[in-house]
Amino acid sequence: MQKAIPDITTASKSPRPFAASEAKLLWLSSLGSSLEFYDFVVFVFFTAVIGKLFFAPGIPDWVRQTQTFGLFAAGYLARPLGGIVMAHFGDTVGRKRMFTLSVLLMATPTLLIGLLPTYQTIGIAAPLLLLLLRILQGIAIGGEVPGASVFVAEHARRDKVGFAIGLLTGGLSFGIFLGSLMATSINLTFTQAEIAAGIWRVPFLVGGLFGLIAMWLRRWLKETPVFEEMQRRATLSQEMPLSVVFQKHRRSVIVSMISTWMLTAAVVVVMLMTPTLMPKLFGLAPGALRIPNLVATAVLCIANVAVGVATDKFGVRRVAIPSLLFLVLSTYGLYFGAAHMPSMLLTFYVFAAIGAASSVLSPLVMVFAFPAKVRFSGVSVSYNLAYAIFGGLTPLLVSWLAHLDRFGPAHYVAAVAILCLCALFIWPLADERQSS
Repeated sequence: MQKAIPDITTASKSPRPFAASEAKLLWLSSLGSSLEFYDFVVFVFFTAVIGKLFFAPGIPDWVRQTQTFGLFAAGYLARPLGGIVMAHFGDTVGRKRMFTLSVLLMATPTLLIGLLPTYQTIGIAAPLLLLLLRILQGIAIGGEVPGASVFVAEHARRDKVGFAIGLLTGGLSFGIFLGSLMATSINLTFTQAEIAAGIWRVPFLVGGLFGLIAMWLRRWLKETPVFEEMQRRATLSQEMPLSVVFQKHRRSVIVSMISTWMLTAAVVVVMLMTPTLMPKLFGLAPGALRIPNLVATAVLCIANVAVGVATDKFGVRRVAIPSLLFLVLSTYGLYFGAAHMPSMLLTFYVFAAIGAASSVLSPLVMVFAFPAKVRFSGVSVSYNLAYAIFGGLTPLLVSWLAHLDRFGPAHYVAAVAILCLCALFIWPLADERQSS
């Protein structure tokens, strides 16, 4: 009888020394993802100045803001297209090729945004070109996160999958940190007039150049052992991987989408939206959360790795209970602190960042949910559909909830976290089945 293909759910759990080649692979993967995520989120930190430069000057502020957030949402809506196409080839021609291509697709439009003429120079063509570049960025990020998760998980030993995913997710968070650090440094160094005059281009030019460097570094990565073994045994999927996912793994798709919804609540609401919401909700100074958010993002990078390591020891579901409950409590604590103890915002935000590290659970759930033949497609379609729906709607929904109740964003995070916890206990995870 033919021996089963070694996979992340069947490989030996016995520990062995961590090889230098494995450390190099994880470092290069995480670095590339950091730079790519920086390229995508840096747009968030400069939406105000971009809105003024790329749209007609005579329109009302609320229309300009809506149009600018529409450009931001376009990146989310384009994710499924990139994810589905790149995942198909990731399951049929190789993980590494798509993993490298995604960096190029991100770096090029980021660089071009930094060189793009404004509305004053080329008129209506300016926002249209910016929209096109944001769509290309969305296509790239749609392939990056699923591809990176599958790539590092299939390279890692069974007893180190959590660590590998935690390090990768920490790298993605580091990309947010770099974007926040760049924005904070520019806002503290230059006046708004200087930023609008051309300094706003610097973060995009820097991100594009570093993205190209990351693509060059990824040349040294090797194809995953799981995919190579499938090639040797001619066991690659002979059907359309996406059709197999929807025919045979619908429940896995649903639970993976719910876990991604939780990720968007933790990252988009707690880490990205809160600094812009709180000054209006609680009467804080506009820059009051700049440093707390920066420190919290740095803490998130480390906490991601810690949560991933914990899942290697205890399993995803056992770690999910305290992690998701702490996400709920720490988010409420952050908003309570803003309302009643603003001098303690840094402390409250650090705890909220530790809670947001539960976002590591999402890629872990997904890589354990699908078999190797269709893993890239399964992870990609689940992640990107969920992000297109929930990532795009979250800013609008949370803003509306905040208008009704100052604690509305915390209520939203709590509801999604509890839903995710329930889903994880309804659906048996692969790592839990292996350990039982």
